[in-house]
Amino acid sequence: MSFEIEPLGDKENTKFEKARLIGSRALQISMGAPFMIKLTPKQLEELHYNPVEIAKLEFAQGLLPISVKRLLPSER
Repeated sequence: MSFEIEPLGDKENTKFEKARLIGSRALQISMGAPFMIKLTPKQLEELHYNPVEIAKLEFAQGLLPISVKRLLPSER
């Protein structure tokens, strides 16, 4: 059995990285950090002021102020 593993591109994240990024940003938002996207009061009400949902929107638009640095096995 042979498996081919495709490396991730620079802009791609694993599901684990995505969860960590959204969770970290949601914590920042819940502690009072300013939003990176413009939301109207109506949009905030629709989201029920949920920091996780706001962080998901920021992630989808690529506006998270957090980055991931990966170390490849050859770089350790």
